[in-house]
Amino acid sequence: MSAKIVNNYFDGIPVSKKQMFLFFVIVLSYFFEQMDNQNFAFVAPALIKSWGLDRAQIAQIASLYFLGMTFGGLTGGIFSDIFGRRKTFLVSILIFSTMSVLNGLTDDLTIFKITRALTGFGVFCMMTVSVAYISEISPGESRGKWQSITAAGGFLAMPAIGLISRAIIPTGPEAWRIIFYLGALGYIAFVLGYFYLRESPRWLVAKGRVAEAEKVVEELCGVAVDLSEAARNIPKKENTMEQLVGMFTGKYLKRTLVLIGCIVPSGIGFFILAVWTPTLLNAKGFTLEESLAIGTAFMFGGPFGLFINSFVADKGGRKWPFGILCVLIAAMSAVYAMSGNVYYLVMAIVFTINALGMAISFIKLSYAAEHFPTKMRNTSVGVINALERFAVSGSQLLIPAIMAGYGFQGLFLGVAGLYLFSGLVVMMFGMRTGGKPLEEIE
Repeated sequence: MSAKIVNNYFDGIPVSKKQMFLFFVIVLSYFFEQMDNQNFAFVAPALIKSWGLDRAQIAQIASLYFLGMTFGGLTGGIFSDIFGRRKTFLVSILIFSTMSVLNGLTDDLTIFKITRALTGFGVFCMMTVSVAYISEISPGESRGKWQSITAAGGFLAMPAIGLISRAIIPTGPEAWRIIFYLGALGYIAFVLGYFYLRESPRWLVAKGRVAEAEKVVEELCGVAVDLSEAARNIPKKENTMEQLVGMFTGKYLKRTLVLIGCIVPSGIGFFILAVWTPTLLNAKGFTLEESLAIGTAFMFGGPFGLFINSFVADKGGRKWPFGILCVLIAAMSAVYAMSGNVYYLVMAIVFTINALGMAISFIKLSYAAEHFPTKMRNTSVGVINALERFAVSGSQLLIPAIMAGYGFQGLFLGVAGLYLFSGLVVMMFGMRTGGKPLEEIE
């Protein structure tokens, strides 16, 4: 019998077929989650016509969705640190899939707002857990690569929902309901996850379940490991309040403030683009069909950007790709503000913006997860992401007023400023984390 590798999870071990299958399950989860996450951008113009809603009511629905995300990120982080990554991941899939179907069934605006908020809760609960989970079951030397590849596969849902929406929504005043019914496809990911997803070995070791953790690593990689030393290095257990206090004290205070400074502004900017592009273009003078087509081009940029990002995400300690991409998207947002109504130019610009935006989104999710130890990783990341979504929720309510006061140009020059600020913060104050074992960063 060969000797066990001491104090190793997956670092230095080639990614196995079983790990790749787990990544595939996450890809499917991302795919169905993103269908639920992105569908409202296409449904909103149809709701304005079908239910007679105005921009302020659309803003309220969008705001409540992100408020649900706020609580989903916070709850997902805390619950996954307490009950495990696997259980929290599976429950969140059930929530967002079920709520999406209910969105399609209701005729009541109040119920629609509630179920849309709960969809956001489930979506971001799952996202928070999955990013930490991928970080914990990937080799340190290629962690960012696997984050981007799984996201690129799952986020093919973005152009898919764009094409589906463009084909279905114009067929009738109530056809938008079909888009929400597609949320039931998320149950496929739940079933696969239930049977094949394994708990994170790092979480198991943090809970003192060393033998189980060693068994999971060996099952996935075919390599026997001795994690007893890792178990001895795990600090004493902390309750949720101690974890929350911990991320704002000592060496973690600077890390937390820098992450908030670069993640929150870029999040506000991205979701102005993601949620409002078809609606604002329709209001700007493009037809519904043209707005949906441009929105679909926007969605195609997502998986393209994530695929390209898989080659650069681990470079420059993670901080430099993050910062440079923020500066690039700031420049493109400024171009977007000045682009006028040139159909194909706008289409090319929004494709590029979303490619850059999605690359940033997944770099920053990995980047945040790498700043904290296993005992508080999901709670801390959940809090930071919850702050981002809370800020996004509030900002959504301001969009109609900003448009009325400053117009399309003023709104997107503001987006450029938000991204530029984020890029400068991370380049000036951020730490290098990419390519290092999580334990070395800690």
